[in-house]
Amino acid sequence: MSDQRPNILLFTTDQQRGDHISISGHPVIQTPNVDSFVNNGAYFPNAYTEIPSTTGARRILHSGKGNYYCGLIGYSGVEWHEKNTLAQVLADNGYHCINVGWRNMHPRRKLYGFHTVIPHDLHEGDDDYWEFLKREVGPEAHERGHGCDANGWLARPWHLEERYHATNWTTDVTIEQLQKRDPTRPWFVWCSHLRPHSPYDPPQYFWDMYINKDLPEPPIGDWAEKYNVDVPFPDRTAWQGRLPEELSHQSRAAYMATCTHLDFQLGYMLERLQREGTDLNNTLIIFTSDHGDMMGDHYLHRKSYAYEGSARIPFVLRYPSSLDAPTGSFEQVVGLQDVMPTILDCAGIEAPEGMTGSSVLDAARGKGWREFFHGEHSPCYDPDNAMHYLTDGKEKYIWFPTTGEEQLFDLQSDRQELTNLAAGPANEARVKVWRDRLIKLLGERGDGFSDGEKLLLRPDGWGPEVE
Repeated sequence: MSDQRPNILLFTTDQQRGDHISISGHPVIQTPNVDSFVNNGAYFPNAYTEIPSTTGARRILHSGKGNYYCGLIGYSGVEWHEKNTLAQVLADNGYHCINVGWRNMHPRRKLYGFHTVIPHDLHEGDDDYWEFLKREVGPEAHERGHGCDANGWLARPWHLEERYHATNWTTDVTIEQLQKRDPTRPWFVWCSHLRPHSPYDPPQYFWDMYINKDLPEPPIGDWAEKYNVDVPFPDRTAWQGRLPEELSHQSRAAYMATCTHLDFQLGYMLERLQREGTDLNNTLIIFTSDHGDMMGDHYLHRKSYAYEGSARIPFVLRYPSSLDAPTGSFEQVVGLQDVMPTILDCAGIEAPEGMTGSSVLDAARGKGWREFFHGEHSPCYDPDNAMHYLTDGKEKYIWFPTTGEEQLFDLQSDRQELTNLAAGPANEARVKVWRDRLIKLLGERGDGFSDGEKLLLRPDGWGPEVE
């Protein structure tokens, strides 16, 4: 007799801002498929990434362990030796585990508990999508044959037929693998898309949806002038600075278009699976991303920052019909460390020791939840950008260990973080509350950021790996 436990679809994107799904209230973007999950599931508007770059964020996603406890506090392409990965725990408990798409886990083909891995990992010999493209289009075909950089702000429509786009390939291969699954087991599939991470290269149809629209201007905080590097010809991978207006518009329009393309592919996948006999009513679906993208907010680009564009992520669930839990939008602050506990909770599997996250079903049910959330990033584009941050979804406190600078934002009245409340004496008491919380948290770690009484400067920087 077949195992009747729920199937699990973890549908992730890379570098998708939390405000770039239309359920978030964005005035322009369209994501009808993921928005509809809230009718039979849960949306968490205050979702954040603990480490706003890919490798650390993915360790957290697949271990249920937050920053520091997953072994990384920044970006580093090193092998991970976690025994109780999400896929391994599910496989040990009878799930058929499949991974398709963008991984950025090292070594690139290490299984990490999955039975099948089909990667799109931007590296010759370790990228099955690139092999597909050369086989189907020709030996000279390349994903970035359009000339846009994989970490840049340039944008243009996809240069080949839409069916050859990496987003379509990832969707198609995921469907194919589910057709070949073990029919006697429940399945866990991590369908991992590279987009909307640059290059910003949506198919023409989606480009046309946004390129002529009036788009919201990037917000510029009263603290951001130091990033206003105004040069006539900025580098294509610049992490800071003002972009020419037309190029900025193209970049933001293409990014939105890529998010909508992903949403339509999600809808296509669900329709195909349902038509071909998959019981979606017995499937938990989680839609989230590893981090966001500044997209010119405060003259910043790319990720690794504590600001909303970089640190806030989408987090939406669609429940299996057997799950009795409240539906709707929930204000508790959640993160990637909560994905694994949520999945194990839904599957009825005991969680391994060491996880710092919790099932978001507890939050939806009104059970006790964390008072605040902690994230960080080691030095990346510039040493002075390295940070720690705390938020409860209502306020956000940021501390920069190389300089000692502090920032405080009222997210309820200033979600775009235009005004730094820590800049004057009027909010000293609020700043102290948050500073004391960080002093205590980092003091318990004992890794040189706090002595338990005060925060300690680290002007010489530090590495991404936990020693």
